[in-house]
Amino acid sequence: MLQSFKHAALVAAVCATASTAVWAADAATGYPNKPVRLIAPFTPGAGTDTTARMLAKHMSEQWGQQVVVDNRTGAAGAIGVDLTAQASPDGYTICLISASHSVNSATNTRLPYDLSKDLQGISQATSLFYVVYVNSSVPAKTTKELIDYAKANPGKLNFSSSGTGGLQHFAGEMFNHLAKVKMVHVPFKGSAAGIIANLAGEVQVGFGTLFGVRPHWESGRLRVLAMTDSKRSPAVPNIPTVAESGVPGYEVDQWYGIIGGAKIPKPVINKVRDAIATALKDPEIIKRLARDGSTPVGSTPAEFSKHIQSEVNKWRKLAKDAGIKLH
Repeated sequence: MLQSFKHAALVAAVCATASTAVWAADAATGYPNKPVRLIAPFTPGAGTDTTARMLAKHMSEQWGQQVVVDNRTGAAGAIGVDLTAQASPDGYTICLISASHSVNSATNTRLPYDLSKDLQGISQATSLFYVVYVNSSVPAKTTKELIDYAKANPGKLNFSSSGTGGLQHFAGEMFNHLAKVKMVHVPFKGSAAGIIANLAGEVQVGFGTLFGVRPHWESGRLRVLAMTDSKRSPAVPNIPTVAESGVPGYEVDQWYGIIGGAKIPKPVINKVRDAIATALKDPEIIKRLARDGSTPVGSTPAEFSKHIQSEVNKWRKLAKDAGIKLH
């Protein structure tokens, strides 16, 4: 009797697994047969929003089915991600996140979701370096001179960010920690506000995209000292990296990528990933990204999920080593 029960249970389990596999395959075959919602968890006009709209347009054209960008802002991008985690696991709600989400997950213990367990990576879309820039009144033309000045004047230099707990904030804190200086963090509501404050002399140092800083750099009102990537960019080969300029180990990448709920079937996830990869090969998209200092990536779901976790671990370690407490 016991043997018969075990056999029946095994058969039932095999049938259930087979049914799930068939359902997943069927879901991918017909996907998408209605509009897909792509959540952009930051404000219209932000880098996440413009990247989301660029990808959505191309994916819509590929599928012959509309991909609608839905801006759901708030809680440093957490609201949009939480909506994605709670959505039906059918692939019709996906989300574009940035590196700031890995910082938030590393430091905020009150998030309603676990970025690594409740969601899954679909593809890293882009990689984007920041530049370290200063107000023209700061007597530093190189990163080493900035470090020397900061050490000679502890607490005198302020650095701006787009908000507490975001990537710009932690880019500055990593600089503080590795360069052994004490610049004071001053958060603003968005990158643009931080740049304006820097132009006005309210803060002296900033970490931001080349796209946002370039007009003021070219006019001479802001001075770009270095870039945060691990190697120089072909787009601006004359800008040295922070690491080669006296801060070994320094690297900050403002990446963007697409995620979905953890239970979305793999065949559907792969179909979305393939559409993203195709979009990122478009010469016009490559050209558009290059203007912002971005490069296309198009990683696999497994690669992006691994990258997200490694980023969370990196920022968690920095918070611990530097004694940064946000919540």
